[in-house]
This record gives sequence, C-alpha cells and structure tokens, in this order.
Amino acid sequence: MQASPVWIPPSGTLGSIVAEARDRASALRARQPELSRTAASIGPTPSFAQALRALTVGVIAEVKRRSPSKGWINPGMSAVEQARAYEGGGAAAISVLTEPDHFGGSIDDLIAVRDAVKLPILKKDFHVDPIQLIEAKAVGASAALLIARALSPTLLTEMMDAANQLRLEVLVEVRDEDELSRALDAGAIVIGINNRNLETLVIDATTSERLLGLLPRSIAAIAESGVTSRADVERLAGAGADAVLVGSAVSASPDPESAVRELSTVTRVARER
Repeated sequence: MQASPVWIPPSGTLGSIVAEARDRASALRARQPELSRTAASIGPTPSFAQALRALTVGVIAEVKRRSPSKGWINPGMSAVEQARAYEGGGAAAISVLTEPDHFGGSIDDLIAVRDAVKLPILKKDFHVDPIQLIEAKAVGASAALLIARALSPTLLTEMMDAANQLRLEVLVEVRDEDELSRALDAGAIVIGINNRNLETLVIDATTSERLLGLLPRSIAAIAESGVTSRADVERLAGAGADAVLVGSAVSASPDPESAVRELSTVTRVARER
C-alpha cells in the first residue's frame, strides 16, 4: 500500500485537542533534561505487543473518567482500584488516559497504576511532540498512543523513531485505508483501528471489520471504540482482531472486574494474510 501524498491537519474536536496538546508539550520542554535522565534509568517494562498474542482476544481495559462524546463516565473513579479490578478480570493490558481537560486523566494516574499492577500500561494521550514520549518512558509506560490523523507523515515517522530510541513501544491508531498505509510504511507493529471519527465523534462499527483484513498476521491488530459486549468481541475476533480496547463500558461498570472477565475469554482467530 502507498501512503497518501496529501495530509490535511485535523479539524473539529480532534483539531482543538491537538492544539492544546501542543501547548502542553511546549510547557513540558523545560523539564526535558530531568525527564531524559529519568527515562534513561527506567528498566524493562512488560511488553505491550507480546501481551496481545495470547490464545484469546486481549482486552486492553481503559481507566477513563470522561470523554468528549459522553461527558462524565465515572468522575469519582480511583485509578488504582479500577486497574486492579481490570487485572483481576483478566485484562491483557491497562490503558490510562493522561489527557486532563477532555478526559479527566493525569500523569499521576499512570504512575499510581504502574505501581499497583503488573500488566503493560499504555499511555493514552494526544502525543504530538517527542518530549511527550520521553515523559511516557520516564513514568514507566510500556507503550504510548500515536494517532495517525493527528500527525503529518513526517512527524509520525519522527515520533516512531524517537520511541524506538527510547525503547518505548507504540500503538499507532488509524481510521481509514490511507492512515493504515502510513502506519505500515512507518514500521508500526501494533495498529489500532478506531471505529470513532475523532473529528466528528461519530462511530462507524464497520470500520474495524473493513480494515482488519488488510493487516498481515505479523501486526498486532486492535479494534477500538464501540466495544460494549462479549458479542462485539466475538464479532471482531471473527474479523481478525488480536485485541480490543474497551473504555466507557468497563469504566462505567459497577463491577469492572466482572465486566472485563466477560470480554476476556473469546478465542482469537488468526487472520488469513
């Protein structure tokens, strides 16, 4: 597949959040020497990619207090208690939202979860500058999210190179064929297919099923957004998903451990390619 020759900066909700992320990254650069020293001292962390290669579809359970599409989901959530419940329910990895303004997250949440569970942790944020990846490594994340729609082709490659130098894994998120081409061309080995258009916030449940079949088996493929039931996981497993990322459904559940357990025993089906 060939990368699209034209990239238009994101608009709508995503465009606003990306602009805010750039401002936070600029402020973070004052701490770069300190963060770089800390990042260099971090030992091995559990592998995010390897955790998604089990016999069952991996559940990446998300610590998510709110979202732009739903508003507040669980404002009083304890990140530590939630993550421990997810681990008890059989989650393959924990996603921790660290974006403060639209998702109610924080770096402190990730640090607390890191110290409370033994699972790989994905730093879920709008990463638009390599300094944010240095921070992700410094706080002990196993992986960080890179949203293809939020990054020009050049910046996506730059961010992936920076992550490789840090020995930080990345999840590259895409929503269409052009973005999938860019992710593969940039060397992504873990790709998330988001059913939600982050500019309009509209979900198209067919997106994952359409794109999963285009991914080679060597790629760990994750279906994102709109996963609420075991039936959803079974459907996505049949389409070739190695894992699902589940946020609102498990964050809002009164029994998050049972909610994750219900989703985490679906047999994984190898893709044909």
